Amino acid sequence: MRILFLTQVLPYPLDAGPKLRAYYVLRHLAQRHEITLVSFVRATDTAASVAHLRSFCHAVHTIQMPRSKLLDGVHLLRSLITNRSFIIERDWTTAMSGLLTSVVEQAGPFDAIHADQLWMAPYALWLKQKLLPAAQTVLDQHNAVFMIPQRLASSEANPLKRQLLQMEARKLAHFEVQTCTQFDHVVWVTRDDLAVLQAQAAQHNLILPNAGIIPICGDAEDKPMLAARQPARRVTFLGGLHYPPNAQGISWFAEHVFGQVLAQAPDVCLTVIGKQPPPQLQKLGIPRQNLDVTGFVDDPTPYLEETAVFVAPLLAGGGMRVKILDAWMWGLPVVSTRVGAEGIELCDGQNIMLADEPQAFAQAVLHLLNHPQRAAQMGAAGRQWALAHYDWHTMYKKWDAIYAVPNPAAEDQEKIHNRIGG
Repeated sequence: MRILFLTQVLPYPLDAGPKLRAYYVLRHLAQRHEITLVSFVRATDTAASVAHLRSFCHAVHTIQMPRSKLLDGVHLLRSLITNRSFIIERDWTTAMSGLLTSVVEQAGPFDAIHADQLWMAPYALWLKQKLLPAAQTVLDQHNAVFMIPQRLASSEANPLKRQLLQMEARKLAHFEVQTCTQFDHVVWVTRDDLAVLQAQAAQHNLILPNAGIIPICGDAEDKPMLAARQPARRVTFLGGLHYPPNAQGISWFAEHVFGQVLAQAPDVCLTVIGKQPPPQLQKLGIPRQNLDVTGFVDDPTPYLEETAVFVAPLLAGGGMRVKILDAWMWGLPVVSTRVGAEGIELCDGQNIMLADEPQAFAQAVLHLLNHPQRAAQMGAAGRQWALAHYDWHTMYKKWDAIYAVPNPAAEDQEKIHNRIGG
């Protein structure tokens, strides 16, 4: 099949969960199908990353994602006026729709349009309506997106911000359900997200397409088990801190949990790795020798080799937290909130420790710090679990049921292609 694959982030390098998902789906589909990737890019994306994707995609087309505080303000105002979601409004650009038109005119027809995440769904539906009416549409629903602002609102102290987040959650919930119903196939990353959106759809007597649950997966070959350095006394968080749930989670841990850990383990260092760390981390009074905020690093391996406990203290978010899969692949023991571990098959107490309250979270971290042999066993168990349940080589064969045969309307698409000047 000829598949037009749309992504909101360039799916390489593998430094974020959405990239990991799209990358290995691309890798799998490219084994049997002709993939044309069209993606937004940011200033940090490189020609080398695009070249790597071209090594297994038939073609790769990119366009810059516009981002600025001024533009965000414009989109927020437009969202308030139109009652449409801010984040969906923000990511629709005429430049992208123009690029897609050019790609279809030059390379079409396509048998399928694959939208990676909700952000790219409007483009897929627009293409279906305007240029590729015979193409099947597939949406990869990484998470129940409306749950992110809804959960952020529940713990937001600023009344105005809380109200804006609640409004965004309501708009997104409506948009998300309506959008999913317009796709031929919707693939879900977790059962939790499917259930939450099914409940939303039921309120409007709608039924969501369900092409099955396919979790985010990784590759053990890309993430070998780390060789631990002793003494390992880092408590490490790794994740993009521009993402509000990550910033909120590590701030909660630093303010409410880490002090309890430090009181009983004064030599421990909280290590926070990720771009755009929240400034308040440096204002909490944590001694300098006990706090290492690195920002983004190309290779976190030296920090991870000195890590005694990997933490995922998220209070909001949706889908799967790939940081836990990464930690398992590396053989690191993990402590997470239940929200942080949502959507992941696990065995609490065997390959992960779950805690939601500050004291319980601190005690779980201290237990692993004080019992390094137990921590090592838990890390090894996590890696074995990840290999058994989250290896893309086996799990992503489920995509073959969706992209099984060429669309029988391909001849009609060829006629449409000729009419638009192909």
